[in-house]
Amino acid sequence: MRYLSPTVVFAISIVAWAMPAPDAAAAQCAEQAIEARGEQSRYLWLAKTKARANWRRKVRATTGLGADYANWARAEATEERCMSGPSSHLCVFTGTPCKAN
Repeated sequence: MRYLSPTVVFAISIVAWAMPAPDAAAAQCAEQAIEARGEQSRYLWLAKTKARANWRRKVRATTGLGADYANWARAEATEERCMSGPSSHLCVFTGTPCKAN
């Protein structure tokens, strides 16, 4: 097993300390939230998948946004609302699209 010298460890820690944290880099976000409704599904996971896919499709089709903003994981102020009935589930996803810089 190889060991790093104390000098190398110190240099790496200085570089890591000086770098901005990923959250510190400002993301560019849309001015308004996008809301998309999924389709009725027998399974909750499938209802969520359909709502997320429709949200991404709507963001990609929105003028001024496009594919760079269509990542649900980067969206801000997200809300996942799901309603369940006796035989199906339906979800509505709302979030402000953002893109990483």
